[in-house]
Parts: sequence; structure tokens; C-alpha cells
Amino acid sequence: MVSSTQQYSRIRKRKMTTNGKRNKRERRQLGTPSFAVHVEGYDAKAADAPRKAAK
Repeated sequence: MVSSTQQYSRIRKRKMTTNGKRNKRERRQLGTPSFAVHVEGYDAKAADAPRKAAK
């Protein structure tokens, strides 16, 4: 027979793992959040604009 503390610790660990799986599943279903690719005032010809990768 295991001690009360050991049993309690295992139950808590199991619950945390289960909750983590559920959170991960729910976040995965939400998908990628939308964000602006080019913010307002973006200028492709500006000196600090990111360059396209060379092929």
C-alpha cells in the first residue's frame, strides 16, 4: 500500500498531464492567429525593408 502523499502526488501529476493535453488540443483547433504581414506605412523600397531570398 502506498502512502497518502505518494498517491496524492501521482493523482496531481496525472491531472496536470491531462489538462495539458486538453489545452494543447484546444489551441491546435484554434489555428494560427491572423496578423498583419505589412503594417500600415510599409514601403518595400525603404532602406530597412526586408529583402527577398535569392533563388
